[in-house]
Amino acid sequence: MRQVFLAMGALFLFHLGQAFAGGKIHIKFSTWHPPASREVKTVWIPMLEELKRRSNGRITYTLYAGGALGKGPEHYDIVKDGLSDMGYFTATWTPGRFPLTDVLSLPAWVDGKDLAADIGNAMYERILYREFPDVKVLELNGCIQAFFWTSKPIRKLEDLRGLRIRTPGGMQTRAIKILGAEPVFMPLGDVYLAMETGTIDGLVTCPPLVLAFKLYEVAKYGLILTMGCVSEGVIMNLKSWQRTPPDLREIIMQVCHNPYRTTGGLTREVYKQMIREIAEKGVKLYRLSDQETKRCYARFRQMTRQWVAELETKGLPAKEAVRAFAEECAKRGVECVACPPEWR
Repeated sequence: MRQVFLAMGALFLFHLGQAFAGGKIHIKFSTWHPPASREVKTVWIPMLEELKRRSNGRITYTLYAGGALGKGPEHYDIVKDGLSDMGYFTATWTPGRFPLTDVLSLPAWVDGKDLAADIGNAMYERILYREFPDVKVLELNGCIQAFFWTSKPIRKLEDLRGLRIRTPGGMQTRAIKILGAEPVFMPLGDVYLAMETGTIDGLVTCPPLVLAFKLYEVAKYGLILTMGCVSEGVIMNLKSWQRTPPDLREIIMQVCHNPYRTTGGLTREVYKQMIREIAEKGVKLYRLSDQETKRCYARFRQMTRQWVAELETKGLPAKEAVRAFAEECAKRGVECVACPPEWR
């Protein structure tokens, strides 16, 4: 009799598994990126379409772009609280909430989101997972290196003194301040008018957002000096993840763990194209002299030491995070210029 019950139980579980595996899900995907941006057109739509294709239509989606469900800083909670099932959030825009994850924003020469995701995912596995217990992290990245975009050229550190520079927050605020300028936080959507009216003298952001928000029309100079960038990623609501059939979870991870490599959007090859486009729009791109570059790097390292000291007084392993970040960068041929040499 016991064998009969075991057989019946096994049969029941088999049919339950078959039914579960045959299930469908509909994903509400949210992002603050503008609908016409490169992110939406070359990454998010192709990523969602790839989920649909690989699942033979069992995964469908609705895209909410341009902050349709809320402002940029709200996107982590939009996903966590279930207003959307999956979305792109920017950790840097919620100061103090993901303190260790700011390590991904340290100045480093990362010239493609595919590369940034490789580094960010490795850092998530090593140490950053502890900061995201209430969502399913599909992908984490430090974005593409940001530069200075200004109304007049900067040739030496002294030229930054007194300039009001828009910051995306986090590590870039520290970097702008330690170089001698005054950081001003404001949404990217407000930057165009602020630059046009002279309320600010420039901004720090990455090339794709210069194009997405048409900032090349008001910022005529681009200083190619890596300032790091914001820490971001693709996350999924825990309940949505848990009710997703196991075979579809596998597809989601395959597609979304590095959506840039999956789609070919915002990769290192595309980065070069974006730089060309910005130059063609009339922005003069230039670099500092070797001597001035070294002066900037020295200040970045000072900034990192200060940041580590602050976090370690709170019991957070910030030095361990910096060392791990430098290691993961080095594995991929990336120089983290903000990492003190004695920690490498």
